[in-house]
Amino acid sequence: MTSRFNGKSLLFALGLLAAAPVTAADIWVSPTGSDQNPGTKEKPLASVAAAVRQGRELRRLADQSVQSGVHILLRGGEYRLYEPLFFRPEDSGTSSSPTVVEAAPGEKPVLSGGVSVKGWRKPTAKLPGLPVAAQGNVWVADAPRVNGRVLEFRQLWVNDRKATRAREVDNNDLPRLLSWDKTKQEGWIPTSSLAGLKSAGQAEMVLHQMWAVAFLRLKTLEVQGAKTKITFQDPESQIEFEHPWPSAVIDGKNGSSAFYLTNAIEFLDRPGEWFYDAVRRQIIYWPRSGETMTTAKAVVPALETLVQVSGNLDHPVSNVFFKGLTFAHTAWLRPAQAGHVPLQAGMFMLDAYKLKVPGTPDKKGLENQAWIGRPAAAVTLSGAHHTGFERCRFEHLASAGLDYVSGTHDDAIVGCVFRDIGGNGIQMATFSDAGTETHLPYNPSDEREICSNELIENNLIVGCGNEDWGCVGIGVGYGRGITIRHNEIAQVPYTGISLGWGWTKTANAMRDNKVQYNYIHHYANYMYDVAGIYTLSAQPNTLISENCVDSIGFSPYVHDPNHWFYLYLDEGSSNITVRDNWCPAEKFLANANGPGNVWQNNGPMVADRIKQAAGLEPAYRELKKEAMKSQVVK
Repeated sequence: MTSRFNGKSLLFALGLLAAAPVTAADIWVSPTGSDQNPGTKEKPLASVAAAVRQGRELRRLADQSVQSGVHILLRGGEYRLYEPLFFRPEDSGTSSSPTVVEAAPGEKPVLSGGVSVKGWRKPTAKLPGLPVAAQGNVWVADAPRVNGRVLEFRQLWVNDRKATRAREVDNNDLPRLLSWDKTKQEGWIPTSSLAGLKSAGQAEMVLHQMWAVAFLRLKTLEVQGAKTKITFQDPESQIEFEHPWPSAVIDGKNGSSAFYLTNAIEFLDRPGEWFYDAVRRQIIYWPRSGETMTTAKAVVPALETLVQVSGNLDHPVSNVFFKGLTFAHTAWLRPAQAGHVPLQAGMFMLDAYKLKVPGTPDKKGLENQAWIGRPAAAVTLSGAHHTGFERCRFEHLASAGLDYVSGTHDDAIVGCVFRDIGGNGIQMATFSDAGTETHLPYNPSDEREICSNELIENNLIVGCGNEDWGCVGIGVGYGRGITIRHNEIAQVPYTGISLGWGWTKTANAMRDNKVQYNYIHHYANYMYDVAGIYTLSAQPNTLISENCVDSIGFSPYVHDPNHWFYLYLDEGSSNITVRDNWCPAEKFLANANGPGNVWQNNGPMVADRIKQAAGLEPAYRELKKEAMKSQVVK
C-alpha cells in the first residue's frame, strides 16, 4: 500500500527530523525544573509556556541557534496547565527551521488540564439521600479550588480510569418515555425511574433521540402515581421541544425513546459511581474493588482546551509540530450551563424550530431551521498550515480530542491514539458558522477558509463518544482534499467516519476527499441511522475505497432496529465513488442522493487482501497493545 501514498507523510516526517540537528535551539523542560533556569538539559525550565516564549524570542531576535529550528524537549511527568498553551504566528517555523514540541527520548510527558482531588475520608455523618446500599461504602472529598474559585466539573478519573456519574440505571436496560408534549414542553416518565428522587435538584435527563442524545437539566418533577411529569430548564427546553430532528420517539417501531436520569445522590448505588454535591462542594465516591482512596490518584478537569494554535488567514501559524505528547483531562461544561441538544455528530443547536411554511431558497421542501455550535476540543487549530501530530495520545478527555477548525491546510495527524474521549475523536473543517443556518451550503469567497489537503493516517481511535453518544470517531465538515487512510476505529457509539455536512446537492466547498484502507468495527454501540462510513452533500471526485467495515453493535432501545448500514450516502451526497470496500453483507443506503455517485464491488465478495490490508500499517500496529490490555479494542 505504501506506493499509493502521496508525499504528505514524508513532508511530516521531514519536518520533525529537521528539528533534530544539534545546531537547532534545544530548550529543555521538566516538571522538576524552574522557569528561572536557562532551559538547558542540565537546567531545564518548568513550564512549556516558558519554553515556547523562549523560542519565540529567539526567532524575534534572529538568533543563530534557530537556523535549524526550535526544539522543545519535555521530560516525563505531568505538566498541569491552568490556561491553554497558546501558539501564535510569532511561534511559526519554516520548512527548514520548524518549531517542534516533543517528548525527550524515552520519556512520557503529559499535558494535563486536571486538578488532583485530595483529602479523601469516610463521612462522619449520614449523607441525605444516599441509598442504603452505598452507606458505609462511600468516601468524600472537598471539591478543589483553583485560583480561589471552586471548580465546576462533570468528570472524575480515579487511577486513570473514568468514574461513572451517578445514574439510576446501571445497565443497558433503559426506561422509556411515556409521553412527550411539544406544546406544553413537558414529558412523562415512569415514577419507578426516579429511584427515590424527590426534587429536580441537580439532576439531568439523557434522552436517546434516533441518532443523537440530548442532555436536559430537570426543572420540575411532579409525581402522579405510577407516572411523573417533568419539565426542563431553558434554553434547552425550547430547542428540544421546537426542533423536529432528531426527536424523541413515542410508540415507534421499537417503542418509545429510552432515557436515563443522572447526577443525583439518590442514584449512587454501586462501586465506581460518584456525585458532586455543588451545594456542599463535596465529591462523594464509592471506590471500585482494589482502589484505596488514601493513595488513589483522583483527578477532575479544570480546562476545556489544553493547546490552542491560533493564527488567521493573513498571519497564519506554520511549521509547528507535536510529537510523543499525551493530552489529558479536559472538561465539558455546556450541558451543565445550557443543556445540550445536538443536531448530529456532536454539533449542538443554538436555536432551532420547525417551519410553519416549509421551503428555503436552497431546499424547497425543508421544514426546519437550525443554527449550531461546535463542541470544545482538547487541542484546537485555526489559521494554520504545515502543522502536525505524530505518535501523540489524546485520552481522558470530556469533549472532542483534536480539532482543525478552519483556515488550515497541509497538516498531518499520524500514528496517534485517541481513547476515553467524551465526544468526537477528531473533528475537522467548518460544519456551519454559528450565524449561518446549518442547511445552507458553505462555499466561502475566500477559499483560504477551507480546511484542505489534510492527512489523517494510521491512528487508533477507540472509546470515543463515551458521554455524547451521537459523536463519531472522525468527523469532517466541509473539507477539501481530506485524506483519511489506514486508521482503525472501534468501540464508538455511532458512526466511525462522518464526511460532509449540509444535506444539500448544491455545489459547496467540498471535493477531492479520500477515505481509504480504514478498518472500522464495533461501531453503533448505542445509536442507529448509522454506518461505518457516512457522507452528506455534494463532494465531487470523492473516493471511498478499500475499507473494511465489520461488527455492527446493537442496543435494545434503538429507534429502528433495521436502520443501520455499513456504508451510507445520505442526503445530497453527489459525485462520490464507492468501490472495493469489504463488509460481511451488502447492507448499504443511498438516501436522497444527488447525481454522479458510483457503487462498484462492495460487500463480502471483495478480495481478502483488501480486508487484511485495511487498518493500521505494520509500523503502527503496536498502538493496539495497550488498548488490547485494557480491552478497549476487540
